[in-house]
Amino acid sequence: MERGRETAARFLLRLVGENHLRENATVMADGHPTGGGALTESRGGGQTLRCCLRVTVAHLSKALWGVAMVTCVCSTWVGSTQLAKVTFRQFDAPFTLTWFATTWNVLVFPLYYIVHLCRSSERHTPWQSFRQCCRFLGDDGVTVRTIMVKMAPFGLLWTMTHYLYLQALRKLSTTDASALFCCNKAFVFLLSWILLRDRFMGVRGRNYPAPCSATSTSHFAMQIVAAILAIAGIVMMTYADGFHSRSVIAISFVVASASTSAMYKVLFKMVLGSAKFGEAALFLTILGGANFILVSPVPLVLYFTGVEHFSSPSDIPWGCLCGVAGLLLAFNLLVNFGIAITYPTLISLGVILSVPVNALVDRHTCEVQFNTVRLIAVSLICLGFVLLLLPEDWDRCLVHVAARLRK
Repeated sequence: MERGRETAARFLLRLVGENHLRENATVMADGHPTGGGALTESRGGGQTLRCCLRVTVAHLSKALWGVAMVTCVCSTWVGSTQLAKVTFRQFDAPFTLTWFATTWNVLVFPLYYIVHLCRSSERHTPWQSFRQCCRFLGDDGVTVRTIMVKMAPFGLLWTMTHYLYLQALRKLSTTDASALFCCNKAFVFLLSWILLRDRFMGVRGRNYPAPCSATSTSHFAMQIVAAILAIAGIVMMTYADGFHSRSVIAISFVVASASTSAMYKVLFKMVLGSAKFGEAALFLTILGGANFILVSPVPLVLYFTGVEHFSSPSDIPWGCLCGVAGLLLAFNLLVNFGIAITYPTLISLGVILSVPVNALVDRHTCEVQFNTVRLIAVSLICLGFVLLLLPEDWDRCLVHVAARLRK
């Protein structure tokens, strides 16, 4: 009886093994797979094709969003610059305009909360979202001491950046101002090299290792070249109108504005690191609220002392002021939160494209004459900005593309 059971078990095992081998056979007959191997290969090829199509659609969608983002960033920056230039013909008060535009930042967190409610399945109350996003300020949350210690330096740099830029627009064309402001990318690199001790350091201390590859060295050299081009563009821009002209002061204002913008970005990285979207939205809202509460007396003092002149409130061009503030708010929203839907490089590309767009507008509206020196200066600054956008392995990518083109 037991022998019969063993014989039956062996027969079943042999039968199952033969069926399993038959289903997965990949025996080559005349150089072609036979049996289930072809079916398995076709299924694998179909899965690979679907995966490739899914990845391609995702990249294509992100690229299309990037094109839209480049257009929006360029349009908002050009629009705010041109409209501010027009506003100064009727309202010659750059600091008051800076205060008014910065106050609009209080709308950032409410807008973030509305978008978060529409996209997220979790339903938090505004107070819960506020408590969750204010953790970057520490255990104490939003207090007077926290605002004065952590937020005051950022508010000062923010105000100086916008005020100096608007002050320069009173004397410079929008093309020159937007081109010179692009130097902030080079200043960010120089400050991060000095303060943050990032991995692309030229002279490293004992505690900082050298670049790990030739790629890092080539990328660092490219950044140095970009910084030199930006500085050369500033010098040539100053030379274009003569070193003793009135525009030298305006050029200094724009360069100072680019410097304070770079200091703001580097300080943000040092203090807050990589903040989440909610934290960044709350940060800008607190910045706008503190500006409204603490800086409000300054425009009044400037008005009564005669430093800034404007007529009665009924004659103030509120439409232009609200337009500038709204465009700047949209620009800051796109720059800070656009990386959620597209590549950061495309957002930076929108800033540099504002230079030729401003040049076209100035050419047709203000009849600005561009001499050869000014064109070379603008080109050098834009080239330095583009070089700073190159990825770390740009040389390998270039060699790879050249090899593919040869094939």
